[in-house]
Amino acid sequence: MFITFEGPDGSGKTSQIAMLADHLRAKGYTVVTTREPGGTAIGDQIRACLHDVANTAMASETELLLYSASRAQLVREVIRPSLASGYVVLCDRFADSTMAYQGYGRGLDRDQLAMLTAFATGGLKPDLTILLDMDVERGLRRRTANAEEMNRLDLETAVFHQRVRQGYHQLAAQEPGRWRVVDADREVTAVFDDVRQIVEAIVK
Repeated sequence: MFITFEGPDGSGKTSQIAMLADHLRAKGYTVVTTREPGGTAIGDQIRACLHDVANTAMASETELLLYSASRAQLVREVIRPSLASGYVVLCDRFADSTMAYQGYGRGLDRDQLAMLTAFATGGLKPDLTILLDMDVERGLRRRTANAEEMNRLDLETAVFHQRVRQGYHQLAAQEPGRWRVVDADREVTAVFDDVRQIVEAIVK
């Protein structure tokens, strides 16, 4: 089973994935956790380039292609082999991030994004996508309060991040069978209780 987590930075994806992985392993599942961009040696090099705050001149099209390149490597090196072995794969962001950030956020043509994403992933889609939803400015403040490293996209305007959030909600509305929206502006344990129940219903 392939489960992805989406949402604004600061929404707690990393914490929820770690807690879910521990929970599923305790129940006997073999779990692989990974992230985008990155997750492979090649992908981590691309991630460093994408997140470098010095790269202010990066064109939106360049950004898109770099994310897609990292994703293609991750699918072929990690995700597909793990799924073929019967593992549960938990991924911090996947192709929906491209549609939200580069499509709705940057305003790139979403039909073209869909074709490029299908090529990069070989048509692979998650079985379940959990959107950890919260106010974008609160999420960024949470990252700052936790002294987390701010990347290039974090420094975009609040208006940009609002477009991304709205994009996520539109994507979830288009595929209600795959998406589950969870209020992430709560205590970590309360959020995880919802995540756990959602995943257990799907895994069973």
